[in-house]
Amino acid sequence: MHKETMILQSICSMVPEHGYTQSECWEIFSQSIAAKTLKEASLDLVKRILLGDSWIERRYFAVDPIESVFEMSAEALNKAFEKLAPVLAAKSLKAVLDQSGLKATELDALFVCTCTGYLCPGLSSHIAEKVGMRSDSFLIDIVGHGCGAALPMLYSVKGFLKENPDCYAAAIAIELSSTAFYVDDDPGCLVSLCIFADGVNTTLWHHTKKGLGWHCKDFLSLHIPKNREKLRFENAFGKLRNKLHRTVPVLATEAVWELYKRFEKHSQTDLKRLIAHPGGKEVLIELRKALPCGKFEESEAVLRAFGNMSSPSVMFAFQKGIESQPIEKEFWLFSFGAGFSCHGCRIVMRH
Repeated sequence: MHKETMILQSICSMVPEHGYTQSECWEIFSQSIAAKTLKEASLDLVKRILLGDSWIERRYFAVDPIESVFEMSAEALNKAFEKLAPVLAAKSLKAVLDQSGLKATELDALFVCTCTGYLCPGLSSHIAEKVGMRSDSFLIDIVGHGCGAALPMLYSVKGFLKENPDCYAAAIAIELSSTAFYVDDDPGCLVSLCIFADGVNTTLWHHTKKGLGWHCKDFLSLHIPKNREKLRFENAFGKLRNKLHRTVPVLATEAVWELYKRFEKHSQTDLKRLIAHPGGKEVLIELRKALPCGKFEESEAVLRAFGNMSSPSVMFAFQKGIESQPIEKEFWLFSFGAGFSCHGCRIVMRH
């Protein structure tokens, strides 16, 4: 276990302006050109998910109007990501700076993770410019981790702050699933279409300043490359196509359970609250079976309110947890995604 900590100064979760209920999503999709390309069984699957009990009440999308994604080329989708992602991320970053009473010029480092679009230079360059960070600030983009990216990004932040204890560092997890739109008859692709959404979470950290009092520490990771093809993005006609195997809920639960057991060996309290990436209804059902000590209430609440936003989702749930003022003063966070990979960390309140 890694004993050095970093302390949370401020946190902000944010979604785009336009939200849609699942029934509204069905109305939009059923009238689209994309729907006409599907087999009848595939269209029935989409209908069952969107009009059934998916545990998702609303999803938010940055692309406006959302109907335009059905006719967007690969180039148009990536241009939409380049235009929209920096705006939403910068808005979230400004919010955490305002909460901490900092100017953008006082921010020393910016870490950004995403998997729903590719830019070179990365999002960090665009965001830093928009908020007015110094030209000598450290900027880094973390890609390729999928839904699990937020926690390894925080581990990277911790390493930076250990070497630069007087600095402030921000971490942004942002995904625009609407700019990674793809549809075909593959069931995993169709499920992805029905559950993924857009959102951003930004956190601000310092090595020693008290801030909100939450200390982030003890990172663990698990990589299972034999399951790589079960969950990943692949390129299809220049677009991002999500592969999502039906066994992912079980695979994710097994990986989370493995990290949970490692944390338990070093735990000094029974008063901890478990937060997991809300990857979907079936994921949370499996997690509750394997970990009865974890109700995953915050994870379910985030899934219901926003859908699966990929990497920001676990941090949305964490923010909801700390704002609900729980009895527990220790959170164990778990994320999982492409690789197949799973990550965990402990966040502890210290006065």
